[in-house]
Amino acid sequence: MKVAVFSAQPYDQRFFDEVLQREYASSGFELIYQKAALTDKTVSLAQGCTAICAFVNDQLDAALLEQLADYGVRAILLRCAGFNNIDLPVAERLGLFVARVPAYSPEAVAEHAIALVMTLNRNIHRAYNRVREGNFMLDGLLGFNLHGKTVGIVGTGKIGLATARIFKGFGCRVLGYDPYQTADFSTVGEYVPLDTLLAEADVVSLHCPLTEATRHLINADSLARMKLGAMLVNTSRGMLIDTKAVIGALKSRRLRALAIDVYEQESQLFFQDRSSDLIDDEVFLRLTTFPNVIITGHQGFFTIEALREIAEVTLHNLDCFANDRACGNILPIKA
Repeated sequence: MKVAVFSAQPYDQRFFDEVLQREYASSGFELIYQKAALTDKTVSLAQGCTAICAFVNDQLDAALLEQLADYGVRAILLRCAGFNNIDLPVAERLGLFVARVPAYSPEAVAEHAIALVMTLNRNIHRAYNRVREGNFMLDGLLGFNLHGKTVGIVGTGKIGLATARIFKGFGCRVLGYDPYQTADFSTVGEYVPLDTLLAEADVVSLHCPLTEATRHLINADSLARMKLGAMLVNTSRGMLIDTKAVIGALKSRRLRALAIDVYEQESQLFFQDRSSDLIDDEVFLRLTTFPNVIITGHQGFFTIEALREIAEVTLHNLDCFANDRACGNILPIKA
């Protein structure tokens, strides 16, 4: 069975080949790695394949799904947890098998969120550059103790829970907001309404999926309800934040600092080398001018453990499809 793997990077191939050879050597699976993202211009690369494997910024809208079905593609494997980039009703109508990786090393993203907070709070990024230039002055590098501060976790699933546990270990008071509350989170934090969380948290960390209800969850109104001088962290989905509104809050100094591993328009930037290009995204460029903003290129998941688990679960999903077995990771998910 041929599988076109879109948006494939060398590290994807490394871990997929490792798992394929170790666990599915006799399966007949043939992975065809395509560096290109999946778009209407590259969908023809799926011809001759029974399945395709897509990543977080590949777009699977109705027209593209129709095209894939016409090519004979019967399965779509998402090597990510989010599924906001696929038109599930159309996929269901076409009879496509769609499965995802619902959770992979939650600690990977949680630890990256903490790394962003620590770097930004203690100005490690600025100190690093100063020392390399022989400047050992401390002015402008003042941070605050996390111990004793209030941290708000928006979205208390596996990643949010892992993040909350780390902050609890720092001696923080942890508040949580999620429409679907869990007993596990209640052992490390306290559930409160979103407005209460925003008003009291010194650090707000986002860990929720992108849905119509969460799109631009952080906007001009919610920013106005945040505690003055709070730090905002987003390692979840870029569109949870109205970036222009956040820029306004940074300029007015309502926000103390911003750390993001995701960005609204990241599909045009992330996972590629743009160092020799003219980046014409004025909003992104404006963000980079703030000394109290730190941006990473969607690397929160990027650990050995997470990449290995992504490959294992994705190939397990493929094996379920190939052998017509029940798959716990299949979509659409009924609310």
